[in-house]
Amino acid sequence: MAGKDAATREEDLRTGMPFWLKTPHSAVPATPRLPRDRFDVIVVGAGISGALVAEALTRAGRSVLILDRRPPVRGSTPASTAMIQHEIDVPLTRLRRRIGPDRADRAWLRSVQAVGDLVALAKRLDIACGMRPKPALYLAGEEMGARALAAEAAAREGIGIKADYLKRADLLARFGLDRTAAILSPASASANPAQLTAGLLRAALARGARIASPVEIADMAELPSGVALATRRGEALVAGHAVFCTGYEYLPQMETKSHRVTSTWALASRPLAGLPPWMRDTIVWEAADPYLYFRTDETGRIIAGGEDEDAADSNADPGKLAEKAKVIARKLQDLTGVRVGRPAYAWSAPFGVTADGLPIIDRVPGYDRCFAVMGFGGNGITFSVLAAQIVAAAIAGKPDPDADIFRYR
Repeated sequence: MAGKDAATREEDLRTGMPFWLKTPHSAVPATPRLPRDRFDVIVVGAGISGALVAEALTRAGRSVLILDRRPPVRGSTPASTAMIQHEIDVPLTRLRRRIGPDRADRAWLRSVQAVGDLVALAKRLDIACGMRPKPALYLAGEEMGARALAAEAAAREGIGIKADYLKRADLLARFGLDRTAAILSPASASANPAQLTAGLLRAALARGARIASPVEIADMAELPSGVALATRRGEALVAGHAVFCTGYEYLPQMETKSHRVTSTWALASRPLAGLPPWMRDTIVWEAADPYLYFRTDETGRIIAGGEDEDAADSNADPGKLAEKAKVIARKLQDLTGVRVGRPAYAWSAPFGVTADGLPIIDRVPGYDRCFAVMGFGGNGITFSVLAAQIVAAAIAGKPDPDADIFRYR
């Protein structure tokens, strides 16, 4: 048995199998045949974004068909490290300079709210996914030093987001980490992203939603009273609305200069004993480019990632996967003193980012009944919550008060 386990680990490392796909209750059945019914909404994509959108729409009484070119929960979602952060990739102080104080403040406040909403939703639906509220520790790095972090903490506190500024001595005493400063904030969380997505899809299915896979959408058109979607096989589907939750994959109609696709890498250690208590209860990232980020799961595995590259396809290189995993493990050891050894799992994935760090949650340009949600950066799960709320409100004819922040640009 030990030899088989070792061989399995070697295969996981060679093929880049995300750890989450090995966990129970992370799969959801789908039919290969397209239903003939007309649905209120077709959701394209059965990852975390599509699952949250489908759950919100079915909760509102909408009939929903979910499509995916892959099996459900098998796209970019299981590649997530599922650090469910309220902190946006672009710090509040910098985002204010980029898009103005009002919109920046609202974006950050809405991100905090989204994490709380998701934790409450997982609890209400009784989804067993290891969902745990956790504080986030944001470490000084080459992008922001002690003075910049002090200004950032003050800005967050000024709009009601709790942010404790830690000097080097405090950081060393409480966490044993040697950086010039850090911000400790209480409003983040972590979970198993595959189990969370599967649980949300099951909730939508229980309310009458359908899932069809594999189905690839190749084109779309707007009708007087709905939308028509064409599949790669030449089939046609008609619905009242369509929502594209396809992550880094999208139709040409959805392209925008503010959005690009980049690559990231991650690893999961074997369960480790003797980890510092703070490491089990805190998610950590740094003000650097590329930045290191890490957290643990309930078994004591360290889930870490980073080394992002501004290239859409470099994640497909297996040699680079091994190299990046070594760099991530070394950076983690240099920072924390924890040696992960050879990772149990290592994987890579492409993901969409935007210039201002904010997602695109909007009607597709030129369409009234087709929505796109994309460009989530390092906040995929948090921004997916926002997407579900904004799109569900728009379809119900009740515009969201913060929708203007996330328009196409």
